[in-house]
Amino acid sequence: MGRKRKGDVHGVLVVDKPRGPTSHDVVAWARRALGTPAVGHAGTLDPMATGVLVLGVGEGTKLLRWLTVDDKEYRATVALGAETDSLDADGEIVERAPVPALDLEAVREVARRFEG
Repeated sequence: MGRKRKGDVHGVLVVDKPRGPTSHDVVAWARRALGTPAVGHAGTLDPMATGVLVLGVGEGTKLLRWLTVDDKEYRATVALGAETDSLDADGEIVERAPVPALDLEAVREVARRFEG
C-alpha cells in the first residue's frame, strides 16, 4: 500500500465535539489529520456547546448542503437565579436572586420564545 496523496480522502465524518474548541478548530484539526485542505462543516456549534458536528471531506463537502435541511434540536441544562459578568456559564457570578416556583407549562411557554 502506498501513501495517500492529498485529495485521496472523501466522505462525511460525524464528530462528537467537546466543550471548548470552535467548529473552525475541529475543521483545522481534521485538515491536518487527513492531510487535505478540503474540509468543511454542516453548521457551527458554539465553543461552549457539545454535540454532533458533521464534517465533509473532499468530494464529501458537496453533500453538506443536503445535511442541513432538517431542524436542529438542542438540550440544555440551566441554572436559574444567577447572573454572571459575561452573561454565560463561563463568567463569575455577580448577582443571585430567588427563583419563584415554576410549573411545566410556564417553562414551555418561555422555551417557545427561543424557537425559530
